[in-house]
Amino acid sequence: MSGWALLWTLLGVFGGGLALNLTPCVYPLIPITVSYFGGRSAQGKSGLVGHGICYIGGLALANSLLGVVAALTGGLIGGLLQNTLVLVTIAAVLVVFAMSLFGVWELRLPFWLTQTASKSYTGVFGSFFMGITLGVVAAPCIGPFVLGLLTWVATLGDPLIGFFIFFTLSLGLGTPLFVLAMFSGQLAKLPKSGEWMNWVRRAMGWVLIGMAAYFIRPTLPLLPQQYLLAIVVIAAGIHLGWLDKTTAAFRAFPWIKVIAGTLCLVTGTVLAGNMAFRGPSVNWYPYSARLLSAAAEKNKPVIIDFSAGWCAPCRELDQVTFHHPDIVALSQNDFIMVKVDLTRQDDKKFEHLLKQYRVKGVPTVLFLDPSGLERRDLRLVDFLSPDEFLNRMVALK
Repeated sequence: MSGWALLWTLLGVFGGGLALNLTPCVYPLIPITVSYFGGRSAQGKSGLVGHGICYIGGLALANSLLGVVAALTGGLIGGLLQNTLVLVTIAAVLVVFAMSLFGVWELRLPFWLTQTASKSYTGVFGSFFMGITLGVVAAPCIGPFVLGLLTWVATLGDPLIGFFIFFTLSLGLGTPLFVLAMFSGQLAKLPKSGEWMNWVRRAMGWVLIGMAAYFIRPTLPLLPQQYLLAIVVIAAGIHLGWLDKTTAAFRAFPWIKVIAGTLCLVTGTVLAGNMAFRGPSVNWYPYSARLLSAAAEKNKPVIIDFSAGWCAPCRELDQVTFHHPDIVALSQNDFIMVKVDLTRQDDKKFEHLLKQYRVKGVPTVLFLDPSGLERRDLRLVDFLSPDEFLNRMVALK
């Protein structure tokens, strides 16, 4: 994951952190946090800012370490994700956590842990400790969402990205509390807590349902695989916008529900439309040594795509890049396009190929010139936008 895909992911995670502030477990902490920092206002604005930075730093440290640990399991998770049973299990776990956010059951931590987290310390360490323990105190609401995010980060297998994702989540979760602490006089303008926070909590539950759909897709036939995410988004919009009967004391809430529902309906419709009306895909040939020999005889360059059904960037390449009309047209006339499917873990027939080209993981796309030699400078190991991929094809040609 890189470039715009990473940027949009981080923005989405930051938005998720902001939304978690509106859940029933975190929202009541706002006046507590503001009063805590208000008691340190005698140290001046700079001292208050220092305490706020320590508070967010503690929160970021706790969450970011979780992200790094989850990402370090990426190799193990990546291998496990080649098993259909594992994908179904992960999706089921995410649905179970989503049911917690829908109110079907309640996530409760051991009493001794919550009691330890609720202790108060003085000085800068007190602010730091308060940030570290925020996740423990608010676990019944944010725990299922964080655990679902951890499951997804583990599939990425990149500790640095795992760190940034959870650091960004911490910023989203901690920044509103920090700003309110700096301007505590604005607290009275916040909406009063009430039933509307359960609506926010259910919205987070739909995020987990979407993540479950993401994991279960590779196990489904082609048609439901293409439209599952669109169906989930549309269902979330109908539920949150119109079926949910939650009310609130402030007048804007009905409009917020309708706007959220409409955005989900539009997004789901666009996703379904993109699937329904997208053009043909690149025509891939299964790998064979004879095919590469024929390409050399015809003096044609070869592109080899090492891919797997459980690999997220692979699916993104297939659904976006390899459906681009210019790439499809160029591939038909001037290239031999070869697909090496590594979805099955027990399939040993490509081991020699992985060793020959030193392929470490998926996706890996190789660009071979007409003589059969790889252009290492063009090798691709992540999602690439259609325009950039087209540039590599032109460079190889």
